[in-house]
Amino acid sequence: MVQTVKTKVPAINIELPEVTIREVRLGSVTNFSGTAAELVELSQCGTLKDKGRAFSQSTGCGSGNAFCQLSGIRGVVVINHAPIGCASDFQSFDFINRVGLSDFGITDYNGRFYSTDLLEKNTIFGGIEKLKEAAREIFAREKPKAIFITTSCASGIIGDDVGAAADELSREFGIPVTPCICEGFRSKLWTSGFDAAFHSVLKGIVKPTRKKTNKVNIINFWGSRIFDDLLNELGYEAQYIVPYATYEELEYISEAAATIQICSTLGSYLGAALEQLYGVPEIKFAPAFGIKGTDRWMRELGRVLDREEQVEEIIERRHREIEPKLNEYREKLSGKRAYVTAGAAFGHSLSSLIQDLGMTLVGASVYHHDAFYDNGNTESDALANTVEMYGNIPNYRVCNKQIFEIVNVLNKIDVDILIARHPGIVVWGAKLGLPTFIMDDEQFAFGYKGILNYAEKILETLDTIEFTKNLQKHARMPYTKWWLEQSVDTFTIGGGSK
Repeated sequence: MVQTVKTKVPAINIELPEVTIREVRLGSVTNFSGTAAELVELSQCGTLKDKGRAFSQSTGCGSGNAFCQLSGIRGVVVINHAPIGCASDFQSFDFINRVGLSDFGITDYNGRFYSTDLLEKNTIFGGIEKLKEAAREIFAREKPKAIFITTSCASGIIGDDVGAAADELSREFGIPVTPCICEGFRSKLWTSGFDAAFHSVLKGIVKPTRKKTNKVNIINFWGSRIFDDLLNELGYEAQYIVPYATYEELEYISEAAATIQICSTLGSYLGAALEQLYGVPEIKFAPAFGIKGTDRWMRELGRVLDREEQVEEIIERRHREIEPKLNEYREKLSGKRAYVTAGAAFGHSLSSLIQDLGMTLVGASVYHHDAFYDNGNTESDALANTVEMYGNIPNYRVCNKQIFEIVNVLNKIDVDILIARHPGIVVWGAKLGLPTFIMDDEQFAFGYKGILNYAEKILETLDTIEFTKNLQKHARMPYTKWWLEQSVDTFTIGGGSK
């Protein structure tokens, strides 16, 4: 068993105007090369240090991650205090929310997010008056129940006091107007944007508990409603947050019976905050991926919800139901070699699931790594649990979406299938002639049904080998032969080349 240890993490303080970034708060890193066991050991003993890069091809933006959570709240408006280029992903969030809400029977959704369209003259003379003018027009037009104002690199560099403007507008409108301090340059980890969004939700919407309910908070992205049946059977009701929730629902997430995270990378801050501030217990075990991981997670859920006997019955029943099909899949997939690219907690969790199918995990590239989570509990460490249950994993990298590094690694190891969490990675696997699939629904692999879902999808993807090999013949790779022969750590500060 992973030894349960409480790591000292700063307490959640929502009185602060902005959340402390992950590099400082959680010891998070964006560059590591070694094995999974080495990464776990360095994290647990407090000696994990980040490394720099002499060259970086791309990265993510914390402001975008904050916006992806806030934009899905129904009944509020989000104002992006930024140049218009920062609004380029508005249509994506609108589309995702429209599609996702259809699962909830909601078909009349329209995204209510705006940009202040900062221009060059605003960066010289200031953009606060433009922000106030825009907010007043938006309030008159939309009559929202709350407004969030997300910051940007531009507004941060020129020093616009968005907090003071938000306070003034809140008094004027009579509704919460809350700043979300999430400039892209604040943190090397775009996941700090999730924390910034949740900090703003806690400050601007969530109210103290009136009475406890039978609702269970599900901190998720935009996944399907897979928790409804399980929680209903246990006498509880799933409450999906933050995307798709209404303003009224978020007001009293403090009254929930528990909080579940589909991804610890996403929900670390909010889950810990709800427990520390309002006594809502967090399911601290690593998410339910793979049979062993799901068994552990289910038992912790039963303990927290006081449903231990019922949970044991469910575990026994689900094992019986899936065992015949699972054994069939394991026989077909035995010995197949997989490589994973995904966000931190997802990548760690998928590593368990893949090995539970009898496959060989030959490596992974996760986009960052948190040395610990906000709850300070090592049971939440999905990678430590994976290493304990299945053994060490070679070629384990922390690589913040540096495609040139991922291609370099894949070019040197024998892989049968590439499993990716984000769409931008998939094309590179195909260009290398690797059957590749994207896990777009983060809940697709969750729980007992999830392992069967994944096995079926992997088998379908492996059948595309002729197509991908043919595609490889006609694809042009932008990376030179020189680079593909170099050590993947060539541009790591402290690394070296041939």
